[in-house]
Amino acid sequence: MEKKTPFCDAHVRSAGKMVPYAGYLLPVSYAAGIAAEHMAVRTAAGLFDVSHMGEVLISGADALSNLQNLLTNDFSGMADGQIKYSPMCNEDGGTVDDLLVYRKDEKLYMIVLNASNREKDISWMRARLQGDTKLTDISEQTAEIAIQGPRSAEIVATLADSPLPVKYYTFTDNISISGVRCLVSRTGYTGEDGFELYLDNQNARDVWDALMQQGVAAGLLPCGLGARDTLRLEAAMPLYGHELDEDITPLEAGLGRFVKMEKDFFLGKSALLRAGTPARERIGLEILDRGIARAGDTVLLNEKAIGAVTSGTMAPALNKAVAMALVQRGSVAAGYELGVESRGKILQARVVGLPFYKKSK
Repeated sequence: MEKKTPFCDAHVRSAGKMVPYAGYLLPVSYAAGIAAEHMAVRTAAGLFDVSHMGEVLISGADALSNLQNLLTNDFSGMADGQIKYSPMCNEDGGTVDDLLVYRKDEKLYMIVLNASNREKDISWMRARLQGDTKLTDISEQTAEIAIQGPRSAEIVATLADSPLPVKYYTFTDNISISGVRCLVSRTGYTGEDGFELYLDNQNARDVWDALMQQGVAAGLLPCGLGARDTLRLEAAMPLYGHELDEDITPLEAGLGRFVKMEKDFFLGKSALLRAGTPARERIGLEILDRGIARAGDTVLLNEKAIGAVTSGTMAPALNKAVAMALVQRGSVAAGYELGVESRGKILQARVVGLPFYKKSK
């Protein structure tokens, strides 16, 4: 039996098409459809229920040293209110998950986990904690709303009792949004400006309803899992289970800037050093034929397999089909034309740079 988020009734009221996902019942789309929801985020604003994500607190005198050991990024210079993205590796250098770390103070951090990995991640971290450190799972009591798009700031600001965080990847705790205390971060998974709000389940519905009502005049639409995926793919953001997994290292996935090899130690560092230059790399593809490349489709160069598609879709803001793939490093470069074997036919494709879409400043 799938769990329901605090917003389930609101989704049904808005004609949300509900599907099981990561143990929850969530909307894949609403009456307007995925393409309309996608374009609302690109041009105005979209509202997402992301309460299925996991949240844990790491606290104690040794909280920082444990983050340094568990995760590949460097957290030593973080300030209160700052957020950092990081992969978490296994001993072989593969990716256990990719996470967001919020520093509340020097002894207290919140970590946001991918929904499908929550229990695995918590077990993994707990088994490796050292010293004066405690891990507390607050997922079940925490709701999360994402509001994304160029008009998101003006919508949220009208309901807030204090200034919103200005810089990307920063947060402010205890902002009142429509009378409800929230942690508000300037983050998102769409390639647009926006915010993610963390709040207690009890009053979460009030905030959702207030944002919906306030956003109508600005063109805000409720958005489901479908648009969340097309948006992140246009922005070339990795999705765990596609561009990342326990057999794909963050270096192969193109996340080297989040892997600080200069740190004395982190889990997986030795394996990454032994492996040397990654054998694979993540690339972008523009599909030239009519059709969509799907995860698992074989990528061909001169009729020889060089890798596989990890994600593919029709990109609404670009009006063309795009895909990401993991291929042999150095086998292709931007401008190369190759084939993708999909459902018994060969689609012609061109290698292009990532991201496919970048928001205008």
